[in-house]
Amino acid sequence: MQASGDRQHYNVTLAALTLAGIAYALQQTMVVPALPALQRDLHTSTTWVTWLLTGFLLVSAVATPILGKLGDQHGKERLLLISMSVFFVGCVAAVFAWNIWTLIAARAVQGAGGAVFPLSFAIIKDEFPSEKVGSAVGIVSAVFAIGGGLGLVLSGLIVDHLSWRWLFIVGAAGVGASVVLIYKFVPESPIKTPTRLDVPGAVLLSLVLGSLLLALTEGQAWGWTSARIVGLFVTSAVALAVWIRVELRVPEPMLDMRMLSRRPVLLTNLTALIAGYAMFGAFVLLPNFVETPRGLAHGVASLVHYGFDASSTRTGLYLLPGALAGFASGPLAGAMGRRWGSKWPLSLGMIFAGAGIASLALWHDHPWQIVVGMLVLGGGIPFTFAAMAKIIVDSVRPQETGVASGMNTVMRTVGGVIGGQVGAAILSADAIGSTGVPAESAFVTAFWIAAGAALLAALVAVFVTPWRPFFAAKPALEVE
Repeated sequence: MQASGDRQHYNVTLAALTLAGIAYALQQTMVVPALPALQRDLHTSTTWVTWLLTGFLLVSAVATPILGKLGDQHGKERLLLISMSVFFVGCVAAVFAWNIWTLIAARAVQGAGGAVFPLSFAIIKDEFPSEKVGSAVGIVSAVFAIGGGLGLVLSGLIVDHLSWRWLFIVGAAGVGASVVLIYKFVPESPIKTPTRLDVPGAVLLSLVLGSLLLALTEGQAWGWTSARIVGLFVTSAVALAVWIRVELRVPEPMLDMRMLSRRPVLLTNLTALIAGYAMFGAFVLLPNFVETPRGLAHGVASLVHYGFDASSTRTGLYLLPGALAGFASGPLAGAMGRRWGSKWPLSLGMIFAGAGIASLALWHDHPWQIVVGMLVLGGGIPFTFAAMAKIIVDSVRPQETGVASGMNTVMRTVGGVIGGQVGAAILSADAIGSTGVPAESAFVTAFWIAAGAALLAALVAVFVTPWRPFFAAKPALEVE
């Protein structure tokens, strides 16, 4: 690990953290277009192949705040290195998976990489000059959406031309390079919290998130009113109540409830929840939309007036311009935040996202309309993610940045799972006759709901800090 007395220039550190973020984001989405191929090659059911996403999300959501807390206690660079090393092991294991069970297990191990973003934000807060923190957080935040979009593009190329195992070979290469760069060029933070891990709090939080996400991801398959789903929701609610009670009483809590209840933190996390819903509510639908063929057998063709019969590669190319737009919007959010306060780019990003999703609901007859909608949406989402990360790191003590940023990431993940499930439910409920093919109106409805969620998030963001006109200069001592 880079010694604290021999520190690299912060731009070198930023490059290493950015590569680590891209490596994680790629692996989060690259598996999505490959699910049908994985189902065929591994001779499994749709239910089990979706666990390649469910297992990844569950472990990521549970591990992220815990690793963030351990980073605050034992060193953020050390925990980032451990997190990415475990992630690398999961990638290599996935390459050699021989059935669906071993691949699900490997994907669950990969989920430990979810701590890359909160730990990176905490390192930036500790290491960078104050005037560079906003733009650096913006760059790392932007790669979450950028890497996700690029993951869809690469996945399409690999699925169409190579074996699905190359998804994880490419992932292992990126993650392995990140581990080396983190070890060599990311300094260990001098800011640590000499406390013990709140084991009961960590276990209860894991139960809360695990039960909730499992219920959300499997609700449609198992039945929303089934005993298993109801039981999971009840378990999550009871565990949440017990967790809050424990955290208020222990001397060194996993999460300080007073910190979470602060106005900037509370409203930023609420914005993250809604933003995650809007983002994934749109992203999950688009591949289905553009890959639907207009001409279907058995006389259905006259009823299907949408879709472009796109291959996985073409689908990725439709999404690529939106992903690339984030390279500019993420750092710009940091610059705006320094001048006017981060809540404004937070809100503005969601307005752009809402406008982009609304345009998809209104205009989707030609491929260029999809590209334009994704450009607007893809430019807005990184804007928002960069701003919310900056607000969190500015609103908590340096000793809390890891765990606080981790919870913000979790809220975004939970919102994304809800968005994906609501979108899937709408498509299932509004099908063309008995064909099972979603009607065009189903996509339009889902897009409008996601657009409305984005605009709601924009409204919530305005109240993150006390009201001040947009063009008023930000007071020097204001804490976002």
